[in-house]
Amino acid sequence: MATARQRFLSRVLIRKYGEVGVVASRYLEAGYAVRVMHPTRYGPVHVFAQRGGERLVIEVFKESREVGQSDVEPLLKKAELLRSRPVLVLYGDGPRLGDGLYRELRERGVKIRRIRAQ
Repeated sequence: MATARQRFLSRVLIRKYGEVGVVASRYLEAGYAVRVMHPTRYGPVHVFAQRGGERLVIEVFKESREVGQSDVEPLLKKAELLRSRPVLVLYGDGPRLGDGLYRELRERGVKIRRIRAQ
């Protein structure tokens, strides 16, 4: 259950960042401390979430196309740089993963989540 402050911050994130804000607000309400568009040398991390000793680097894909290996490599580099676990979020019905890429990502320790559009 989220506190009033978490609900307020969730609404602010959604209004400011759109789809990325929706994902960040879910992690915020789950008890994580989140940073949106955290800068790294490989480009910004959409959502950087921390709780206890757990650190997550979350990238959100929302375009209606198949996600390829070239789209996932920066996520893996950013996660290694920040010593975090990578999470790939497929937002809405548009983005798709091929069978081969899905198995490879699971073997490399990437969490794959699908969030339906609101």
